[in-house]
Amino acid sequence: MVDIAENGRTWLLTGPTSGYALHLTEEHELLHLHWGPRIALADAEALAVRPLPGYRPFESPLDGREEYPVEGGPRFVRPALSVRTDERRGTEWAFEAYDTEGDELRLRFRDDAVSLTLHYRMRGDVVERWVTVGNEGHARVELLRADAATWTLPDRDGWRLSQLHGRWAAESLLTSAPLTYGDKVIGSRRGHTGHQHLPWVALHTDAGEEHGEVYGCALGWSGSWRIAVSQLPDARVQITGGAGYDDSGLLTLAPGESYTTPVFAGLWSDGGFGGASRAWHAYQRAHVVPDADRDRPVLFNSWEATTFDISEEQQATLARRAAAIGVELFVVDDGWFGARTSDRAGLGDWTPNPDRFPNGLKPLADYVHALGMQFGIWVEPEMVNPDSDLYRAHPDWVQYQFGRKRTEFRNQLVLNLAREDVQEHLWQQLDGLLSSAPVDYVKWDFNRCFTDAGWPGEPYPQRLWVDHVRAFYALLDRLRAAHPGVAFESCSGGGGRIDLGVMSRTDQVWTSDNTDPLDRLAIQHGFSQIHPARVMAAWVTDSPNTQLNGRVSSLRFRFVSAMAGVLGVGGDLSEWTEEELAEARQWVELYKEIRPVVQHGDLYRLRPPEGGLSAVQYTLGDESVVLAWLQAQRYGEPVPAVRLRGLDPAASYECRETGEVHRGAVLLHHGLDTGLRGDLDATVVRLRRI
Repeated sequence: MVDIAENGRTWLLTGPTSGYALHLTEEHELLHLHWGPRIALADAEALAVRPLPGYRPFESPLDGREEYPVEGGPRFVRPALSVRTDERRGTEWAFEAYDTEGDELRLRFRDDAVSLTLHYRMRGDVVERWVTVGNEGHARVELLRADAATWTLPDRDGWRLSQLHGRWAAESLLTSAPLTYGDKVIGSRRGHTGHQHLPWVALHTDAGEEHGEVYGCALGWSGSWRIAVSQLPDARVQITGGAGYDDSGLLTLAPGESYTTPVFAGLWSDGGFGGASRAWHAYQRAHVVPDADRDRPVLFNSWEATTFDISEEQQATLARRAAAIGVELFVVDDGWFGARTSDRAGLGDWTPNPDRFPNGLKPLADYVHALGMQFGIWVEPEMVNPDSDLYRAHPDWVQYQFGRKRTEFRNQLVLNLAREDVQEHLWQQLDGLLSSAPVDYVKWDFNRCFTDAGWPGEPYPQRLWVDHVRAFYALLDRLRAAHPGVAFESCSGGGGRIDLGVMSRTDQVWTSDNTDPLDRLAIQHGFSQIHPARVMAAWVTDSPNTQLNGRVSSLRFRFVSAMAGVLGVGGDLSEWTEEELAEARQWVELYKEIRPVVQHGDLYRLRPPEGGLSAVQYTLGDESVVLAWLQAQRYGEPVPAVRLRGLDPAASYECRETGEVHRGAVLLHHGLDTGLRGDLDATVVRLRRI
């Protein structure tokens, strides 16, 4: 809902529990007024008449108070917008008009022939913001920087900054530290979202898991990006973010062209980190993730079982075993196409290997369907091996700097998806592939960063950083429209491309290549700060863990760890004993029973994974599910009870495992005995209100 003052210069956006207000002065200065609990329009107008700080030598009264600071004029903060034309650099804007359409507010400004529109939309308690910059008549306008938004926090003492950091196989690790003066910058200059940081930050002063104010911001962009958190000299805090890591230039606009930034979303919650997470999850399920109301199926993926050594007969054997334990989606990973017998060849040649699949993928897909499962495949369309038919035919289609060595990672190069001929080729290849066999699911991978991001012959080669991502989005959109029954998973060597932008076009994401069930607890804990279990793919693989650390763990521990998200199986089922297969079937059946609660319910993080005992709880209607893990029991100490949340203290709850009846107040204040003991133990507890 958008409320507008009678003078047309104060605007208030209101959600279920929060409000966001801004004001335009007579000098065309757009000031931030309020972001926090709900207020009335009269409150916003009272804030609007408060004077700016008085004169201070070497400081600007606008700094830390402007809604969208630009380069130029009396400003010293980090600019959200930096523009260069043939005549000048910077912006001196003037307000033109505002308008509303549905729940969207648009504020329009102009500087000579450069137009700027600020967009606002309230989705639940999430404020979506983005910006459009247009060239209305210059010979050229160069966008050096065009961030999606600047967020201004209220005056508080002792801000702390939380973020998600990591690397390959250790993504989404949560860290928190006091915010100090200056700029704290996170981002990616790798061409994709990156394993090193998820584009999310949260700030608080004294919040815990279920209490206190939390301000969070999340960027929806799958290329290079930057978020800067600045504590200014007067201790005020602003957060600025958008596409591109540095200020070397995004793109140029010819007359009549415009650029629209990705969405930079913000959320205020007074329910601590847990309340903020639940609001983020609800927002994504309602407004971001496609078909989020549908359950995601239990899948089997062949990668860890077979790597590149695959055949139709071998995959059929795995499919029979997968179907026998209740798997619903069978996925053939890398190795089915071209000359792909290792990572040295075949990328770019998206036709089935004739030796391995002499009649294409259709016979295997039909066989998988006959077993009662859906059929999926792995692709990596944005990459190419030098040893491939595609590269031999079109060596100029990759990103490269003229006269420089073409750097290879994993024996592959990056296709220049900004080129229209590359876009059309990939469309024909992928559309043909999905039309040639009954494919239900595509795992879309991206296994190397940009390095030699050049485009010989292009007068403004910097634009490939933006246009590559735009073309990736457009290709996904086109494929989804042409093949509406196909689901897509975003993968980038694990969690290297996870953000609100790619989530708006995919059905789930691969959280990490690390499938060790103990390591996954911390990865999933961090991931859950912003993203819902409905999109978090997690696999049960073999023990000892051969991919990373050789750790030995029980099927119980591996399954309960993976059941915290979208359950998958990635072990070599041909080597599992009959006893293991029988136990696996029981776990899969149990997951299917709790799946609606896990994938669509509210998440409560009961105990973090740093301690010996960790636990999460999901609630949906009258149902609750508790997943608990004990890393190690030390010194013979009894394992503490787990205090639950989200229950009615006046109600009773039946445990479906034991038949015991518990009072809600007792579970909330005294806790639930999980029965865990020893090392690497885990359990699932189902509760139903009676």
